[in-house]
Amino acid sequence: MTSVTDADFEAEVIGAELPVLVEFTADWCPPCRQMGPVLSALAAEEEGRLKVVQLDVDTNPETTNAYQVLSMPTFMVFRGGKPVKSMVGARPRRRLLEELSDVL
Repeated sequence: MTSVTDADFEAEVIGAELPVLVEFTADWCPPCRQMGPVLSALAAEEEGRLKVVQLDVDTNPETTNAYQVLSMPTFMVFRGGKPVKSMVGARPRRRLLEELSDVL
């Protein structure tokens, strides 16, 4: 799974051709770590249909503040450079897939 930063967010997420699922995460966040394997599997399964990236909120405050992210993990789906869906909190893989079905 790819990590993005304030510096490359525009190129990697806003400019992406595919829909992009961004996990706003932090090293100190246990639910974020719990989502790691789920997101890695999702990235592999949906390759070519969905791009999955992580953004560390502690080292990338500009993007975190721009999208008013207050809780970790926050998941945002971007399509055509715009956020089209936002979800807060860890969730089982099946529920995540259900919530993403309308944007894939």
